[in-house]
Amino acid sequence: MSDPSGLNVSDLRFAYSGDGFRVHVPRLELAAGKALALAGPSGAGKSTLLRLLTGLLTPTSGQVCLGSAQIDAMSREERRAFRLKEIGLVFQDFALLDYLTVTENILLPHQFREGSADASVRLRMQDLTQRLHIDRYLDKKVSQLSQGERQRVAVARALVHEPRFVFADEPTASLDPARGRIVVDMLLEDARRRGACLVMVTHDPNMLPMFDQTLRMEDLASS
Repeated sequence: MSDPSGLNVSDLRFAYSGDGFRVHVPRLELAAGKALALAGPSGAGKSTLLRLLTGLLTPTSGQVCLGSAQIDAMSREERRAFRLKEIGLVFQDFALLDYLTVTENILLPHQFREGSADASVRLRMQDLTQRLHIDRYLDKKVSQLSQGERQRVAVARALVHEPRFVFADEPTASLDPARGRIVVDMLLEDARRRGACLVMVTHDPNMLPMFDQTLRMEDLASS
């Protein structure tokens, strides 16, 4: 039986206009507190599926439910409000603002939602940035950081508001193996401790045993 507080997908279909590329997920369930790895070769649709699950893309048909919210049925503004409150996103290109400091980037989504960041959120930011080894950069502009440092800022931003759903697109791509393991361990520990759902795109087969579930995109090709 599916977990009503988790992620539930049924008969999800999507195709880009004028393109032969298609995604079809007949069924996908992820309980709260569990972690799913999306695996497969480049071009298999991992990032597209992540965008469908977060409402950044609208499916051709089917349903995506995050808890009690059916995100595919929401308006664009409703999806945006839901993401700000309930979703933590680590984009492949980080989606940081170079002219802002690390602190400002991490707290920006929270400030969009709440208008300001209270002391508890700032304490959580301090803890996350210490664990990610970027706390010494808090007052630096993001433009001054390396790719790996920027990637860790994006991870901190995704977790600081303690979202119920965390989606990460290749969050270790710019990191060496040791720092990559720190990031994945943090994402997994955070989800399990808080009872959040974690969905992570990865090309690294060594990461897969760490997850509760793995969805290989090539397995969907014949569905």
